[in-house]
Amino acid sequence: MFPHFLHSKQSVVRLAVVACWLATLLACGKSLSRQREFMWVSAPQANLRDKMVTLYTKTGVVHNGEQVEVLEKQRRFVRVRTASGAEGWLELRYLVDADVFRAFQALSSYAGSLPSQGHATTRNSLNIHLTASRGADVLYQLKEGDRVDMLKRAVAKKLDLVPQRPAGTARAPVNTASSSPAIARLTSASITTTNATTENPPPVLEDWWLVRDSDGHAGWVLSRMLDLEVPLDIAQYAEGQRIIGCFRLNEVEDGDKKVAQYLTLITEPHDGMPYDFDQVRVFTWNVRRHRYETGYRERKLDGVLPVKVDAQDFGKEGVLPVFTIRVKDENGVSTDRAYRLMGPIVRRVLPADQEAQKAAGNAHSPAKTSASSAPGRAHNRRRHRR
Repeated sequence: MFPHFLHSKQSVVRLAVVACWLATLLACGKSLSRQREFMWVSAPQANLRDKMVTLYTKTGVVHNGEQVEVLEKQRRFVRVRTASGAEGWLELRYLVDADVFRAFQALSSYAGSLPSQGHATTRNSLNIHLTASRGADVLYQLKEGDRVDMLKRAVAKKLDLVPQRPAGTARAPVNTASSSPAIARLTSASITTTNATTENPPPVLEDWWLVRDSDGHAGWVLSRMLDLEVPLDIAQYAEGQRIIGCFRLNEVEDGDKKVAQYLTLITEPHDGMPYDFDQVRVFTWNVRRHRYETGYRERKLDGVLPVKVDAQDFGKEGVLPVFTIRVKDENGVSTDRAYRLMGPIVRRVLPADQEAQKAAGNAHSPAKTSASSAPGRAHNRRRHRR
């Protein structure tokens, strides 16, 4: 039994050694995973510092969107290492974590498949937000004069702009004792209405645009910070309205030059409208008078983006530019409407089944008209003789 006891004791020792080895590997694995944490720079540019104090020595510079490795975390600072090997402390507010970075990647992937609704340039440096909100996460920035694709519009409430009356604050008394009872009642009603409006003001709404920059980064920016690229010859006909889309349909020859013809999307000059556009207007070029004219206009639309511009073969009429807009009906159901441009004339393009019904109706309409109109004319003549 003594040898057997030694054999069992050796087995226990071996098992203990293996368990310690596995525990060490797991601990090392956890340590390595902590060391390989990454974050991304959300500031346009920031300095790496050797100390977390006001007076420091710069050890490097990081730029917007740059990935850095996290070495150590404190309350307000993070010690990081760049891809070039520079190390230093960086304020935590200049960084975003992996969750925010992946969310921006997903948004950029989604936006990559959206058709451009126009190009715009930035009026100033501005942040690109993850959602249409001033309080949303920010990763990338745009510089003044950057050119972006406009993809999608959204409306959001403006945050923390209306000062609220502190709770319990007394209102100024109104002396109505010297007034007649009728005037007192009117004054009281007026004050009540005014106070209700002051206490519950309507929310201030802002327009936002989902944009895509030249590097493929996507995010939401304030609409008022963008200038849509519209030819000056077209922009002068805005008539106080806001042009939110301008699409080149085709070109016509005027002497030795070619002039583009455009589709524009127009809306009220206010943020927060319940539609993307309420009017479409096609500008065609008059080759005799050498100027733009309104070839087509349609108002009172509940239009929503996107708008599609294409070309289609119409047989004998040739290949013509076609544009498709999306409009909501009174029940909020969206339907597509297609139009074609033939010379300076815009005509509706009906679906195949509606075209067939229209053709069938036109084939029978002359006989119906002649049969029904003759009695009407005779009746009118009789009334006229009387």
